[in-house]
Amino acid sequence: MRVVSGQYGGRTLKTLEGKNTRPTGDKVRAAIFSMLGQYFDGGLVLDLYSGSGGLAIEAISRGYDRAIMVEKDRQAQQVIQANIDMTKDNDRFTMMKMTSDKAISLLNEPFDLVFLDPPYAKEQIVKDIEKLEGNGLLSPCVTIVCETDKSVDLPASIVNFSLIKQKTYGISKVSLYERS
Repeated sequence: MRVVSGQYGGRTLKTLEGKNTRPTGDKVRAAIFSMLGQYFDGGLVLDLYSGSGGLAIEAISRGYDRAIMVEKDRQAQQVIQANIDMTKDNDRFTMMKMTSDKAISLLNEPFDLVFLDPPYAKEQIVKDIEKLEGNGLLSPCVTIVCETDKSVDLPASIVNFSLIKQKTYGISKVSLYERS
């Protein structure tokens, strides 16, 4: 896997072997950022189930200011740290080594871009968006990117957010939510 574009474009990303994480491949990552817009002018990113950290690193590479990456798996944490080190911009990334629920309870600033790719998608995504919104962690112009198996059907609306785009790429489905 490689960073697709931007400041770190072309640099190799490490991934975790096995089935504990499902890293978002280069093509799906490129498609996600094609849906979002190619480049950005600042903002804060949350990758709540970071895996390899590829999505957050891609977002920073394309112009976001900082990213918080949440991961509970110890082996995945080592991979994320190696990928952060590869950027040589360690101060732009914060890794929280804990569950998503614990991280949400500790976070205290609003995010402009949120990535959700939990292991048990539909129920967890709805719960996460409700908690993030309830805790004031979503900026007025936030975009929430949900990656699921193509068989998962997410609701058209979740609290104050509406599904604005949805595309299937192989076995993955990408759904974008914005404020209603």
